[in-house]
Amino acid sequence: MNALTTCGAAVVLVMTAASAGAQVTKTIEGEKQTVTATVEAIERSSREVTLKKPDGKYEVIYVSPDIKRFDTLKIGDKIKATYYETLVLQLKSPGEKDVDKAASGVVRTEGRPSGTASHQQTITATITAIDPKTPSITFTGPRGWTYSSRVEDRKALAKVKVGDKVDMTWTEAMLLSLEDAK
Repeated sequence: MNALTTCGAAVVLVMTAASAGAQVTKTIEGEKQTVTATVEAIERSSREVTLKKPDGKYEVIYVSPDIKRFDTLKIGDKIKATYYETLVLQLKSPGEKDVDKAASGVVRTEGRPSGTASHQQTITATITAIDPKTPSITFTGPRGWTYSSRVEDRKALAKVKVGDKVDMTWTEAMLLSLEDAK
């Protein structure tokens, strides 16, 4: 049998104090976690795989045609998935152009079924609310997207205002591999 490792990340917004006119960038690293899932069902025609996670819940995932050796996957196999996530925040100077772009990729490996999938999304969001008591901040981005988060640095929160713009870049990567029986 083989194993699924998922690294999930709860992102807590951390803002850095900026001097007037200075561009500020803050990177928030996600937390890495490991989970083992068992292949419970395989629908080869649609390339869907049903996984049973350690908590007993089931999840159906689509396996891209870019991932080769899909045909060697068997019921009972364990899948190892490692998930990484980072968030980069960059306070924009007034007048800078807004951003809304995404990129994704898949890398195949030789041998047992495995691969890496990644996705990066960058948007410009506007600060629409600040709550110094909580402390928290709310952003609104393209197409009405809204994101609220707690802020750890109260002093930094005092240096931004409603209407300020921030470039937000999320990068997610997942490494999946079929593990050997133990």
